[in-house]
Amino acid sequence: MCTAITYQTKDFYFGRTLDYEFSYGDEITITPRNYPFHFREEKSQTTHYAMIGMAHVTQNYPLYYEAINEKGLAIAGLNFVGNAVYQKGKKGKQNIAQFELIPWLLGQCANVKEVRDQIEKMNIVDIPFNDKLPVAQLHWIIADKEEVITLEVIKEGIKIYENPVGVLTNNPPFDTQLFELNNYMNLSTKEPENKFAKGLSLKAYSRGMGAIGLPGDLSSQSRFIRASFVKMNSVSGEDEKQSVSQCFHILNSVDQQRGCCELKDGVYETTIYTSCCNTEKGIYYYTTYDNHQITAVDMNKEDLEGKELIRFEVIKEEQIRKQN
Repeated sequence: MCTAITYQTKDFYFGRTLDYEFSYGDEITITPRNYPFHFREEKSQTTHYAMIGMAHVTQNYPLYYEAINEKGLAIAGLNFVGNAVYQKGKKGKQNIAQFELIPWLLGQCANVKEVRDQIEKMNIVDIPFNDKLPVAQLHWIIADKEEVITLEVIKEGIKIYENPVGVLTNNPPFDTQLFELNNYMNLSTKEPENKFAKGLSLKAYSRGMGAIGLPGDLSSQSRFIRASFVKMNSVSGEDEKQSVSQCFHILNSVDQQRGCCELKDGVYETTIYTSCCNTEKGIYYYTTYDNHQITAVDMNKEDLEGKELIRFEVIKEEQIRKQN
């Protein structure tokens, strides 16, 4: 399970947690402008916008979990098990496999408006990458500094939702996730007022009591509510370090600690990595479960005119700075 957010200060940031029981061997991957994307049903893209994100690279192909392109467009795919329904190929449509969606859109779209235009032409098909990697059931958060949407492909077809909170988790479908916030409109960052009953003297005995009722469990609906509350009330400075730090603090509110979500005997879901991207500067920041030091990869320091993937191994071991 995962959580994705957007965050705006002076620049626009896009981040996510990836929560799972194991890693496929993920790498920060830059796809330069002239790397050829070969699509299963559509013509290859031999030139496209450059992009950076976290990917599992296999057969020299980047299977992106999330990525941003050089124009500032960002996309993340999150598990949507039991609800995602892909189609068979259709004539007159651009037939795009689920694993091709991120490079297809980031390769040719500069903003969400252009994504909307592309989606009108698309049909997302149920083609697996190979026999060892079956079709993943996903939905997507897609954002630029002006607009955030959620894309879902369900039994009824393709759905595009405006995403006013800039947050996405897993199940249920996004419209239900968003509706659930109505049950928490009483939450506040301020000290609560006594409205329990007339004549009964009740007082706040602790700071933070305005947010009593904020869900603390690890379910996807509860993470959506918690991340939305934290993100929408978040305050930070405008500079890069303060903004990146705050983005990680928001995502840390939905961390999954080893031992708290048991899938079967001795197997636990954890937050494998957390990322935060400055979409305007093209910088990918990340931490991992065992490495809390923020590491950065700047796509603009690499040759974006190349034809080969540029890959960086994830630093997983804890980096501790000793002061004495």
